[in-house]
Amino acid sequence: MKKESKYVAFSTQKGGAGKTTLTVLVASYLHYVKGYNVAVVDCDYPQCSIVEMRERDLKAVMEDEHYKLMAYEQFTAIGRKAYPVVSSTPETAVEVASELSQTGEFDYIFFDLPGTVNNPDVIRTLSQMDYIFSPISADRVVMESTLRFAVVLNQQLVTTGKAKIKGLYLLWNLVDGREKTELYDVYEEVIENLQLQVLKTFLPDSKRFRREQSSTHKALFRSTLFPADKTLVKGSNLDALTDEILELIK
Repeated sequence: MKKESKYVAFSTQKGGAGKTTLTVLVASYLHYVKGYNVAVVDCDYPQCSIVEMRERDLKAVMEDEHYKLMAYEQFTAIGRKAYPVVSSTPETAVEVASELSQTGEFDYIFFDLPGTVNNPDVIRTLSQMDYIFSPISADRVVMESTLRFAVVLNQQLVTTGKAKIKGLYLLWNLVDGREKTELYDVYEEVIENLQLQVLKTFLPDSKRFRREQSSTHKALFRSTLFPADKTLVKGSNLDALTDEILELIK
């Protein structure tokens, strides 16, 4: 019996909130560390950042002996190929994902969508997600934009039952440890009053989230071919976040 893939998206209408990075980090962690079969549909057209990241990652492996050896050792250790990253437009994303799902191979298919709710194609695609996670930060512009986005989805799609969506969750990202906790308490009270849910795990504001493959061969964090380096995972909360998300979407 073929498994039914679950559709998951990190989505918001605010650029720079971290949805693309979160998609790559969680997809790679689930695939390479947790042993789940995942695929990514990059429909953030026309930039398709994850498709471009995969191309950079592959080029580094083909041209750099250090990463070539890493790839060989990883495949030898876990026997898993890289997960597919497929380019699409918002209007064809669900069709593309359906073709992947019909193979019966994938547990989870992640979508990287454009940051807008004004596009009917984006709304239709979002309505077919099983789970949506919207990154937020303690920035008034980001917060107001994301809350508007989440409220619209919740009121028009989730609570009405007009969509497949089983869960819509906010996710604290870029958390500055120097900020007073009272600020987050205030925001979380607003979130609760709007009848929205927020994950317990937060991600700190750290430069490690932008660290990719490079000629210096420093420990990498964001990659479509490798999981985040274990030394960098410590203190990043990526492992805890993935575990919490996994409990919700299983």
